[in-house]
Amino acid sequence: MNKLILIPIILGVAAAISLSLSFIPEDSNPKNVNNIGFTFYDVDKIKTKLATQNIVMSAPTAITDHTKDQYCTFFDSNDVQKFVKYCTTTVIINSEGKSIGNINMGGTIDGGPIMAVALVESSPFFDSSEVEVDAVFEAMIETLVCECWEEKKPGNFESVKDWIDAAEEHFAESDQSASLKSEISGLAQKEIILEVSATEKHYLWTLIILK
Repeated sequence: MNKLILIPIILGVAAAISLSLSFIPEDSNPKNVNNIGFTFYDVDKIKTKLATQNIVMSAPTAITDHTKDQYCTFFDSNDVQKFVKYCTTTVIINSEGKSIGNINMGGTIDGGPIMAVALVESSPFFDSSEVEVDAVFEAMIETLVCECWEEKKPGNFESVKDWIDAAEEHFAESDQSASLKSEISGLAQKEIILEVSATEKHYLWTLIILK
């Protein structure tokens, strides 16, 4: 059995000084979108999508103690810290059996999630791990936001991968002392925040989706 490995969310202070790139789609009410919003059960859909890319996702585990604030707290687009009452987490495992991150959802048991966050570690050389970041973030957006990216092209990005590649390029050209944050507002009435920061050995990629 794979050991549960949790990667805490470290956002906020760095985000306040980060390079920020914001995009607002021209049409924020596209066709064929989930206007009701996502639920805790949507992790099963994400799991199915990731399986096609040879990425395994564990069953969700509820975090009920004080540590939930480490894994499901988040900062909105105005850098205001938000907390949730209920948090679940899953572990993401690549084809080599290595844990590469987590997908967390937070909200309330009765009201459902108000946020979802994916955290994925990648090599700074962005080799094969680039595929893993792309796969996880695409699965998250297609499941929890909409399958409308190619139609709407937010920020003039043809695909989620193009958005990630642009963020990686900007970050690689910076001194990497601060995180880089890019936001897309209004796509299927959701807020999508992409953030990348550097540790000694890895890049830490974060994708936050807010209702």
